[in-house]
Amino acid sequence: MQNSRRTFIQNTGIAILGVGIAPKALWSKNAIADTSIKIGIQLYLVRDDMFKKPLETLKALSKMGYQYIEHANYSNRKLYGYSPIEFKKIISDLGMQMPSGHTALNANHWDTTKKDFTDAWKYTIDDAVTLGQDYVISPSIDENVRTSYDALMHQLELFNLSGELCLESGMQFGYHNHNFEFIEKVNGQLIYDIILKETDPELVIHQLDFGNMFGIGARGMDWIKKYPGRFVSVHVKDEIKVPIGEMNDQHDSTILGNGLVDPKAVCLLAKSIGGTKHFIIEQESYQGIAPLECARINLERIKTWGLV
Repeated sequence: MQNSRRTFIQNTGIAILGVGIAPKALWSKNAIADTSIKIGIQLYLVRDDMFKKPLETLKALSKMGYQYIEHANYSNRKLYGYSPIEFKKIISDLGMQMPSGHTALNANHWDTTKKDFTDAWKYTIDDAVTLGQDYVISPSIDENVRTSYDALMHQLELFNLSGELCLESGMQFGYHNHNFEFIEKVNGQLIYDIILKETDPELVIHQLDFGNMFGIGARGMDWIKKYPGRFVSVHVKDEIKVPIGEMNDQHDSTILGNGLVDPKAVCLLAKSIGGTKHFIIEQESYQGIAPLECARINLERIKTWGLV
């Protein structure tokens, strides 16, 4: 990967001063000092509540016992209507932290003329620092990138370069999977294999969503065993069979322990050999139960698993 990155930098004319890349000798494999186990919630679980009444929703989550949250709504330098400074104060006052957040890194974040990241992506990194994040996580990859090996390799080099940019601020860049990575192939290889092989472990962490992959037949435990130590974070989900499904795979997410996945076993393996420090609860369908009630039950159940 080192050789391909040097070739990429030479071919695209990326100057060290352009991206502000620090000498590798100054980087640390342990850039994130806090390696304690964290159990948190992806705010997408309570997305409607967060858009309608964010303060009340955050207070309710804090009262339940959630100390860690992960955002899924960063747009125009705001989160759920608040600036990063305002949002950080809100969660700090509630005794909460936000170690990670989802913001997609796309091709439009790279300025081909300047051979540098756009201001929009640099602001994303700056705001993540303000929010106190350890990880800036990009969820998914554009469909048009996934059909071309060269386009995919370019995207993964941007991931590595974003990892370098994040490290300068004491954070790490990460990638979150959906389900296409386990069924789509480029040059005869599964996309997820390519992603894991071509992203530098020192620069890019991976957040394994073992619920997203379940409906198309992939299993989280298999990938943790195949790539031990690569999954600093996991999205903790359970899945039930339905006619259509959240991703057209005939499966919906459900309350932990009510489905087919055995999320406890996956999480314990992730903790044991996956390198996992963050366990982020997510649920996208509710089977008639209020999202906040789902959040409460999920937290109660995961606390009995022996992760912390």
